[in-house]
Amino acid sequence: MYETIASPFNYGGLELKNRIIFAPTSLGLPQEEQVERLRRIAAGGCAMVIIGDVPVLPHGFGPSLYSRKGKAFYQAVTEAVHQEGAKVCAQLHQSDSNLKAMVKYLPGVLTKRISMEELRPLLNQEVGPYITNLPAQKVARITDAFGAAAEQAVQLGFDMVQVHGDRMCGSFSSVLFNQRTDDYGGCAENRARFAVEAVSAIRRRLPDLPIDFKLAVRQEEPHYGAAGVVESELPVFIPLLERAGVSSFHVTLANHTSLTDTIPPRNHPEFGEEGCFLKFCDQVRQLTRLPICAVGGLTDPDFVETQLRNGRIDCAAMSRQLTADPDWPRKVLEGRIQEIHRCVRCNRACLGGMMAHQGVHCIYERKGSQ
Repeated sequence: MYETIASPFNYGGLELKNRIIFAPTSLGLPQEEQVERLRRIAAGGCAMVIIGDVPVLPHGFGPSLYSRKGKAFYQAVTEAVHQEGAKVCAQLHQSDSNLKAMVKYLPGVLTKRISMEELRPLLNQEVGPYITNLPAQKVARITDAFGAAAEQAVQLGFDMVQVHGDRMCGSFSSVLFNQRTDDYGGCAENRARFAVEAVSAIRRRLPDLPIDFKLAVRQEEPHYGAAGVVESELPVFIPLLERAGVSSFHVTLANHTSLTDTIPPRNHPEFGEEGCFLKFCDQVRQLTRLPICAVGGLTDPDFVETQLRNGRIDCAAMSRQLTADPDWPRKVLEGRIQEIHRCVRCNRACLGGMMAHQGVHCIYERKGSQ
């Protein structure tokens, strides 16, 4: 029944054993526990695990590709995932958080006058001025660092890299944040320059490496997302990214607004349905022949199989569903559909756990279902 899910696929130059991918996720767990979580997800049968938020600069948020401790962590991750028969991808990014602004709000956070939910929009307000005033020479150094980071990632065992099209990359893409008047601002071609340079830096150093691109799409009617690429500018961005060397697209909604938009619960007014971001994949499909991976509210095997079989998408990425049940791929391929612990998209222990700095978990864990 699920022949397409089970079928091998060449995802932009990387051979995958099936069509299911673990989406990049900031798990917020202690490193040892995180390695074990990723190993467990790989053991459940997915074809690839994407490690979220790998900083391209030596000093960034998250484990460094260049420190001894960071190298040991990433090597442990790649070895654990590979041992379970899955590929592993590093999602390379540069944060667009203004450190000086974060320091300004730190006393309020420490005294709990500012909650983490209140902090997010405050920091988002600082992104525009930070991006707009970043010196061009520093911007060029950051985009070049994507190439060096990709080389380091490959040395540590990663099979593929993904350029994070949100974060700083997405902020440069967006007129809502980018008010620059130089070659990185203004028209869509200029606002795409950061992303293009980041991809090109990788392609120059690693001509044969598969490069996935997390394409963050901003919706305007109604408005959702602040960074990323507005729908009407996709025809500009996608050909530029292809020429730079992108080999596949991972399509989702742009961030920098409420996390319940990019990680929508089932009762979300716009994105509550199964496969909630597929309409963005449809737009991208009209503009490229490269492989497309969907993400967002994918839980039902029959629905996923239909989208894959019809060619609407080429791969399906899941985070909450594989957190709820890492064995989803194996159970589907073995015909044990009734045994799947379905993600109910309540966001209580996954997004809720992340926001409470307790790490990403699932309500099923408390019920002892895993």
